[in-house]
Amino acid sequence: MQVKLRDFEAELLQLHSNGEILNQSYGELMEFQLVLHKKLVVYFKAGRLFDSSHNNKNESRILEEDSVEYDESSDRPLLEEQEMQVIPSSKRRLGYITGLVAQVKVCSFERYLFRATRGNMLFKQAPVNDLVLDPTTGEKVQKVVFLVFFSGEWAHSKIMKICESFGASCYPFPEERVIQEQMKSEVASRLDELNATLEAGIRHRNTLLNTIGYQLGLWKLIVQKEKAIYHILNMLNVDVTRKCLVAEAWCPTAAKNQVQEALKRATLDTNSQVGVIFHELKTIESPPTYFKTNRFTSGFQEIVDAYGVARYQEVNPGVFTIITFPFLFAVMFGDWGHGLVLLLASLYLIFNERKLGSKKLDDLRMAFEGRYVFLLMSVFSIYTGFIYNEFFSVPFEIFGASTYKCTNPSCRDASTKGLIKAHSGTYPFGVDPVWHGSRSELPFLNSLKMKMSILLGVTQMMLGIILSFFNAKFFSKPLDIWFQFVPQILFLGAIFGYLSLLIVIKWCTGSRADLYHVMIYMFLSPSADLGENTLFDGQSSIQVFLLLLAVIAVPWMLLPKPLLLRKQHFKKLQGHMYNVLGDSDSDSANLEHENKEDSEFEFGEVFVHQLIHTIEFVLGAVSNTASYLRLWALSLAHAQLSSVFYEKVLLLSWSYENILIRMLGVIVFVSATMGVLLLMETLSAFLHALRLHWVEFQNKFYEGSGYKFTPFSLSELEDNK
Repeated sequence: MQVKLRDFEAELLQLHSNGEILNQSYGELMEFQLVLHKKLVVYFKAGRLFDSSHNNKNESRILEEDSVEYDESSDRPLLEEQEMQVIPSSKRRLGYITGLVAQVKVCSFERYLFRATRGNMLFKQAPVNDLVLDPTTGEKVQKVVFLVFFSGEWAHSKIMKICESFGASCYPFPEERVIQEQMKSEVASRLDELNATLEAGIRHRNTLLNTIGYQLGLWKLIVQKEKAIYHILNMLNVDVTRKCLVAEAWCPTAAKNQVQEALKRATLDTNSQVGVIFHELKTIESPPTYFKTNRFTSGFQEIVDAYGVARYQEVNPGVFTIITFPFLFAVMFGDWGHGLVLLLASLYLIFNERKLGSKKLDDLRMAFEGRYVFLLMSVFSIYTGFIYNEFFSVPFEIFGASTYKCTNPSCRDASTKGLIKAHSGTYPFGVDPVWHGSRSELPFLNSLKMKMSILLGVTQMMLGIILSFFNAKFFSKPLDIWFQFVPQILFLGAIFGYLSLLIVIKWCTGSRADLYHVMIYMFLSPSADLGENTLFDGQSSIQVFLLLLAVIAVPWMLLPKPLLLRKQHFKKLQGHMYNVLGDSDSDSANLEHENKEDSEFEFGEVFVHQLIHTIEFVLGAVSNTASYLRLWALSLAHAQLSSVFYEKVLLLSWSYENILIRMLGVIVFVSATMGVLLLMETLSAFLHALRLHWVEFQNKFYEGSGYKFTPFSLSELEDNK
């Protein structure tokens, strides 16, 4: 390929050089043709009058015949008869120079000529209407054809130097008309030949460039593969015998047999005399993290990896994120009309993923990569929209008739006096549609969504703490189980788990107890009688027990773990705890690593770290629970914005009989719905759901201190071509 590229380069450079020479020749011939076609003959005839041997009337007649386009002053002799008598008789004729100069320089050019010759010259010019290709610069400029008469070699050299400094092109111009016509025909024929040659060169260059462009992608891929291969080879070590290379790499356990078969196949294909040795090593280094994903799960895994890659064999939050992330988004975006629009957009991206995947989408690439995330977000939005009973803020009796009725048939008093229950039971699924537009709509929906947000938040935080138990159990850390998991689950359950239980009991019993009063007096006066706010028997005693449990959980998290770690460290230093000697180098390395960790133990640092962790959890339990109230706030904002757009834009415009006002109202409603609710609100709910997963959920168990497994793959280079 290198030889081929060198040949292509040499050929292109040769074509470019030849093209420049031909273009310069073509420009010079074009200028010469302009000089020949301008009516300068009259000036040459006039110049010949200085020759005493040609001063006769026949010359004057010829001069008159050729000067049709000029005024009468141009056919008069340059010197009158009396002036000619003053000039000494000389057999010398006047010299002349013809050529082209840029129009912007012609005034300065003429002035310099006049000064250099001390006025002993005659300067004439003829403008060129079209732009002229400059042979030197290759650019088209406005030029004029000039003619200079002079006398003497000294003036000739002066004028030539001035022409050179001004970039003027000088060309020969014969006096005889026969020679002029002959030169015109020769120049025209040479221009035709040059034009044909230039066109042939351009065609050949385009063909060559098309050939290169067709193979350029393949050449780039070959170079990228070679570069990637040599980059990996540079990581290999040379054996002490300097006869082979040693590679240390990570390999998934499930792909071990495939790697061995690939190495054997490579040995056979290359006819190598020495086989490849595959040996598994024991190491203290932390392996990379590898999660096998597909088109559906890759988007959710990227959400988790953006926070931090899981350490090796740590619990992967991406499994739970597949359900919890779109569900929490839908709680804030609950409207099955908006969910249907989002579903159609995601289905379009999915059905056209092959066509869109091969294009450069730039800023839309992120949306395309998350098409399956949007699919589940839209499905859950439709589900929560049915629960909220909202279709672009409009309720429908989809699952049956309403349980309530108005006091009058027109329901005009629904927003002022409330509703009357028509029959026993409740609405089969979701919120009763009659709540929308009633006087009690906001208090009822606020209470419902706020309590629902607390239940969802406490449940997800409990899940995070439970996952920390499985992490500690897998990594054999009993101290983390007894002095982190247990007190954390007790503290969170004693306060916010108890609050969640009260919410469920109140919903099930229909009690009118004030939960604000219950939770406040649980801390101010835990043994006091709750009166009408009592939800079950023995509630005060249980509250005292739970409060004591929460108080005990704080020092339980803070003190035992650093003290026990300090005790274990002193036992190892005093020789009360012995390790078994290793049978291999890897075991020795493990022992050395453990001894190094023991020597670096600092009780002060461990205690401060545990103190920070305890304070963070205790305060975070309150702030994180409050953070889940964003589910209620954004859901309320989304519903109210949708209601405002529907009532104040669409319905208001539809109340007019004017068709233009109605059309304008529909356009504004659609634009506001698409721009605010389906774009800005979608982005807002997405970011809030992302924050709930990263901060409130994952910080309970997820360290994210690993690094991603990036295998060597030539197929990825082909896909990214």
